[in-house]
Amino acid sequence: MASETLLARITDYASRPNPYPLYAELRAAGPVVRQADGSYLIGTYHEIAALLHDPRMSVDPRTRGEVTHKPPFLRLDDPEHHRLRTLAMRPFGPPHSPGRVDAMRGEIDRITEELLASFEAGRQIDIVDDFAYPLPVTVICRLLGVPHEDEPLFRAWSDALVAAADVRPGQDTETLKAGDQARIEMGGYLVNLAEQRRGSPDDDMLSAFVNEPDPALRLTREELAETAVLLLIAGHETTVNLITNGVLTLLRQPEHLDHLRRDPGLLPRAVEELLRYEPPVHMRERIPHTDIDIAGTTIPAGVSVILALASGSRDPMRFHEPDRFDPTRQDNQHLGFGSGIHLCYGGPLARIEAQAALGALLPYLSTARLLQDPPPYRQNAMLRGPRHLPIQL
Repeated sequence: MASETLLARITDYASRPNPYPLYAELRAAGPVVRQADGSYLIGTYHEIAALLHDPRMSVDPRTRGEVTHKPPFLRLDDPEHHRLRTLAMRPFGPPHSPGRVDAMRGEIDRITEELLASFEAGRQIDIVDDFAYPLPVTVICRLLGVPHEDEPLFRAWSDALVAAADVRPGQDTETLKAGDQARIEMGGYLVNLAEQRRGSPDDDMLSAFVNEPDPALRLTREELAETAVLLLIAGHETTVNLITNGVLTLLRQPEHLDHLRRDPGLLPRAVEELLRYEPPVHMRERIPHTDIDIAGTTIPAGVSVILALASGSRDPMRFHEPDRFDPTRQDNQHLGFGSGIHLCYGGPLARIEAQAALGALLPYLSTARLLQDPPPYRQNAMLRGPRHLPIQL
């Protein structure tokens, strides 16, 4: 019976500080574990990787009739997914805008320096509120073309959307309604902002979307709203967790903090290890189009399949000493950004932001101490990270 309640136990808020023993229990119970609510939970690396590439697995909630509106491309299957993701990539990355992300490096460094200007010796700092949240939200707002004075609007909207996007069994209807309302309000705001740029574009992504000269490559108003909301939410929520989890990991393991301070050239590899060891995204849901067989278990069409990415990235059948943080680790094909056609769209930007953030923080962290361990975590079990991380400089 214990294995049949693993999802409920993992998503229980009491498990948020350390779900990893439960992931080990999941892997020991078998590649596929049926849950009491009828869903299936999978926590082994090779099975998760295979399913992330399996075209029989759907991400579209309309498969079960859960929503009627067209979801963003993150929750669409091919060919709809491919079309919308390709259109969204045109002003963001190669081949049409190959320099967009790299051109942000200087801006990211400048924003980082501005945030660190208040980091004075003896001061108490909340890494989330004072650094890890404002950095990526400022960056994604600059990319999209959101005015600086409007950035505070997005925190309440983001919190509501993230709460509604969790995988906890028995999500309450009020949370889901609040998420829908936030999506509508944020989408309306972003579309109206984009419309102001029609005919008089600036150098931002909203301008690029509404001033696309080829009618075949234009987003509809609904598609623009869903895509812009997705880019803004995904463009900062996961990076907040990546930076905050990184700071917490390094403060808990000062020997690695000292190693990185002496050899900052290891930062890119250290960020990859953080994506494996303390990833910002712990789970993803899939829905099979047809009955499928996984490791001898038949999963019927239409049921919820939860892929525990964070468990897969700590699978001892794939990684040597997986519960050890090793910033020099090689052959690190983690699941931190997923895999397959839904590989994280903003992964390159998140990597740059995390490397810049942690690199700039290293001198401050070497003499800092945690004021609360474990810190208070966010409610969401899928997008796992501290809600606050107070430290003493």
